[in-house]
Amino acid sequence: METLLLYLATGAVAGVLAGLLGVGGGLIIVPALAFIFATQGVPDAIVMHMALGTSLATIVMTSTSSVRAHHKRGAVLWQVVWRLTPGIVVGTLMGAMLADMLSSGTLKHIFGIFALLVALQMGLGAKPAPHRRLPGRSGMGLAGWIIGSVSAIVGIGGGSLTVPFLTWCKVGIHNAVATSSACGLPIALAGSLGFIITGWNETALPAYSSGYIYWPAMAGIATASVLFAPLGAKFAHALPADILKKFFAIFLALLGTRMLVG
Repeated sequence: METLLLYLATGAVAGVLAGLLGVGGGLIIVPALAFIFATQGVPDAIVMHMALGTSLATIVMTSTSSVRAHHKRGAVLWQVVWRLTPGIVVGTLMGAMLADMLSSGTLKHIFGIFALLVALQMGLGAKPAPHRRLPGRSGMGLAGWIIGSVSAIVGIGGGSLTVPFLTWCKVGIHNAVATSSACGLPIALAGSLGFIITGWNETALPAYSSGYIYWPAMAGIATASVLFAPLGAKFAHALPADILKKFFAIFLALLGTRMLVG
């Protein structure tokens, strides 16, 4: 029961922050799961692999909910999504295979560095200056491959990468956020499949796992996240988002540092 409450609390926090600040839940879910799994006795050698795979599995549900909301407002640029998706799928599957070859310690360090970079970007409010248009098919394929690869290795839905890329290519911020949420679905689906396949023959998996995905954690986190995301969106209209982003940037910086030195 205590572990279930931790999963629900993690999902609730991730959902509120996603709705409030527009940040991906993976940045909260991955380190939370790494801690919870360690206390559950999951071997250190696969703790981060389980955290990454399970985080991506939760994003399947949360992304589906988010895409539906953005699509109703007509904000998703579906043509852009289809052009990015092939590269995203290939990159995400390759990222999952690469993650399987890396140690938990290395994956923690990679996640820590990524969290510090996101914290720096959020803290400074840095945004890429829009000075070019969307590239052609090969350029979009390469962009999707990079987004998918990095997302798989750090267990996120890719918003921290997709939104800056789209705004850099002169896509309006509202369309960029909505389109990024749609791109999160192929990332989550391909990433989940990749971590199931790469972890399928792992002998130290806990019960109720498929490869590196632990289904009880996925169900608890995803359910709470979907329920609490609208609450975060409601708060976004009443609270000073810019100040909250600064505080979250500090939190992310501390979290990233902890992952690097822990």
